[in-house]
Amino acid sequence: MFRLLPWRQELLHGLLGADLLGFHTYDYVRHFLSSVTRVTGLEHTLGEVNMQTRLARVDAFPLGIDFAKYAGALREESVQAEADKIRQTAGPHRIIASIDRLDYTKGIVERLEAFDWFLGSYPQYKGRVILILVAVPSRTDIENYRLLRERLERLVGRINGEHGAMGYVPVWYLYRSLPFPELTALYSVADAALVTPLRDGMNLIAKEFVATRTDGRGVLILSETAGAAGELGEAITVNAYDKMAVAQAIADALEMPEAEQRERNRLMQERLRRYDVARWCTDFLHALTEVKTKQQRLRVHRLSDANRRQLRAAYDASRSRLLLLDYDGTLVSFRGRPRQARPDAEVMALLQRLAGDDRNHVVIISGRDKNTLENWLGELPVTLIAEHGGWIREAGQSWRSSRPPTADWKRTLRPILELYSDRTPGSLVEEKDFSLVWHYRRAEPALAAVRTQELRDTLVHLTESMDVGVFEGHKILEIRRQGIDKGQAVESLIRDRPWGFILAVGDDYTDEDLFAVLPDGAYSLRVGTSISRARFNLDAVPDVRSLLKQLDSSDSAPTLGGIAKA
Repeated sequence: MFRLLPWRQELLHGLLGADLLGFHTYDYVRHFLSSVTRVTGLEHTLGEVNMQTRLARVDAFPLGIDFAKYAGALREESVQAEADKIRQTAGPHRIIASIDRLDYTKGIVERLEAFDWFLGSYPQYKGRVILILVAVPSRTDIENYRLLRERLERLVGRINGEHGAMGYVPVWYLYRSLPFPELTALYSVADAALVTPLRDGMNLIAKEFVATRTDGRGVLILSETAGAAGELGEAITVNAYDKMAVAQAIADALEMPEAEQRERNRLMQERLRRYDVARWCTDFLHALTEVKTKQQRLRVHRLSDANRRQLRAAYDASRSRLLLLDYDGTLVSFRGRPRQARPDAEVMALLQRLAGDDRNHVVIISGRDKNTLENWLGELPVTLIAEHGGWIREAGQSWRSSRPPTADWKRTLRPILELYSDRTPGSLVEEKDFSLVWHYRRAEPALAAVRTQELRDTLVHLTESMDVGVFEGHKILEIRRQGIDKGQAVESLIRDRPWGFILAVGDDYTDEDLFAVLPDGAYSLRVGTSISRARFNLDAVPDVRSLLKQLDSSDSAPTLGGIAKA
């Protein structure tokens, strides 16, 4: 349902503006993270969402209650007086308590219908059991809530008229909130609590009832769609829509032996005592401190203003500069399909100006195939390195390969990749001279995760005796010839002359080979917050462009070919 909202992206990005998002149950965490992955494409690991510029943590913090307050309620004279009053009024009747805000999500009408079914299916309890129904007024100025109240009151009247008798009213209906003494008194005298919302984030009524029952008696009947059901596993859990099952649960609760009641309540009370509202608050704040500490630790390697000025000064002072730039995820953002990530006018103009400075040697080093790089960037006076170093083309020259490509292993492995592509809608296979790539950026995330694991295990086993390696990158699985990587591709360039300034920028695992061969003093930057060999991190593609624009606008750089400096 969330995915139907036109403003779903804005809602998720707004929520992820928080450092810590706490949900009542792990189910809610799972649903939220699933929405994040499917709607925004952001990835998460162990509840941490990586947004390039920062991390946000998502975790479950089930809201507790003031356990000591409810457990000690019966020691108060006002509560004892109210409990005595209820017992005296109810007489010998067994009591089922139902307390909820009058809201359509609470399932009060469905609850009453189930009680009606109970009285009809178990006639032996007629005249012996009463339901005390407390409906707390809610949103009284909204028409739908007024209609809900009218429907509820008609149903109460019908049940009392059909199942009642002289001296016996099956449903005691109260349309008001109860002060603490009356509320806890009702908890303490009820034989069972009927808490069956159609959907509820947590529902503290269930926890308050269990905490109040210091005598150990009383049975909690709880809807499985209430958040509290995950914690209160000893309660009788029901499907709130199944009237027959709720009626059966009421009968089971009234017939449950006292020893079993005590054991169930003891286990739930121990859990609620340990994780009360104070513990909930402490855990929440502790988790917030942890995520801020981790954010700060990652921020240590971020390119600060001081580092940026130092880098700019080194660039200005040098007469011989080597700029090694990755393409996807560095100069341009990722797209759903690889062919959609064409360079825009801004990045083309920026590269043209940088490459036009005769003190600069600009190298675009990418995993793209040589034909794509030729078509997109071939007119620029830059060195192009394709397929992670498989092909090299210096400005004005032809392509040359570091080693001849072979196709035998592709004939063996491509049918396997195509099979997985057929089984994974939204994925595709790309063949290059030195590699095969399985793209799954547009595939359904949960299915893609399963298929990726299966395919990786299959390929690792099959390639043990082949001269290829299996590599996992941004929404891709790549099989590539061994010995071909970005580090080997640029080693000769680095040794070619005594560079006064070297800048290398990349965003994924393939760029780590590049960072590893850089000499001391070189400036290496990785896009994103991942742990890296790079000296510094930048947040995202716009930050890379911003840095390159600052270098391009250097006071010491000449005007190039009539193009005004930015």
